[in-house]
Amino acid sequence: MDEVNGQGHLESDESRTVVVDLSQYRRGGDPLPVTFHRRELDMILWIYGRMVGEGEWKDYAIDHLKDRAVFSVFKRSGELPLFRIEKNPKLAAKQGAFSVTNTHGMILKRGHDLRQVLRVFDKSLKLVDK
Repeated sequence: MDEVNGQGHLESDESRTVVVDLSQYRRGGDPLPVTFHRRELDMILWIYGRMVGEGEWKDYAIDHLKDRAVFSVFKRSGELPLFRIEKNPKLAAKQGAFSVTNTHGMILKRGHDLRQVLRVFDKSLKLVDK
């Protein structure tokens, strides 16, 4: 059914806009995705910056999904991620919400404290023989 709007233009039912109250939509709609908090992202980006400076990493991607947040690190863009730093709140009461996995999906470190989990990227001292 077509109608003339207040400005004299012809409108069809398909072109009418619907105003949605966002507070009502959020209550009944999709849950918010899991995200990294600012301090968590600061810790991750500090490690990322250090590794970029050392020439180890070149690119990253952040995914905020329904059940987890993922920070993926790449040597070159377009390849599989070298590492994935994940936050999964469902595991917080069990083995910890944070984990670091490698390209093959092997969990390198998992825990409740992100700072401790990120220590997997700390360089260990090696004995050099002359």
